[in-house]
Amino acid sequence: MIDLSGKTAVVTGGSRGIGRAIALRLAEQGADVCISYKGNATAADETVAQIAAMGRTAIAVQGDVAEMESAKALIDATLEGLGRIDILVNNAGITRDDLIMRMKPDDWNDVIDTNLSGTFWTIKAATRPMMKARYGRIINITSVSGQAGQMGQANYSSAKAGLIGLTKATARELASRGITCNAVAPGFVVTELTKDLDEKLLEAIKAQTPLGRFAAPEEIGSAVAFLASDEASYITGQVLAVDGGLVMM
Repeated sequence: MIDLSGKTAVVTGGSRGIGRAIALRLAEQGADVCISYKGNATAADETVAQIAAMGRTAIAVQGDVAEMESAKALIDATLEGLGRIDILVNNAGITRDDLIMRMKPDDWNDVIDTNLSGTFWTIKAATRPMMKARYGRIINITSVSGQAGQMGQANYSSAKAGLIGLTKATARELASRGITCNAVAPGFVVTELTKDLDEKLLEAIKAQTPLGRFAAPEEIGSAVAFLASDEASYITGQVLAVDGGLVMM
């Protein structure tokens, strides 16, 4: 049984979509949770309220993890508000899709800065308190786009592939201090971003997926909860695909 009682988790980009599902699942298993959000305070407050309704302690911190000082402030706020940090889930991410020949420099830089550098800054900030405690669970949300590449997503695929390398390097560097680092690679998930896709495209994606459907955000949350638990204490440096069989490596 996954038991996160007494643990404290940070989930970046935790106010909506996959991030919210992860935060709620960790809380269901007993963790107190700090979520970060960039702009939607209403959604963040709703997530905090849902977690509080479970009897857990929850806080929301506004900021942009792409900025090193903001990432540090998030970890500092967690330590101040919740007393410790046991679990870090790097979920915050953005997309700025376009073909390579048309992609603007800002669209490349913004995606790399948020999805890859933002994860690095947050890990960097969390490393010292986790090392001091000699315990930690770091889970990075990568993507099938980082494993197989995706047309029109050179920036996103590069950032998500970079997260896999960052995951493995972090796992090697921190293992001796009782800290694991793994990644979850979702396939296509039912969120606000996918619900408005063209019906023909949706059917084409389902046809490419052996299980024949999109994932629910809660299924990503379940994978993260497992990796955050002591049930996964001997797993580190791994990429867990939650994609219905879309990418088999």
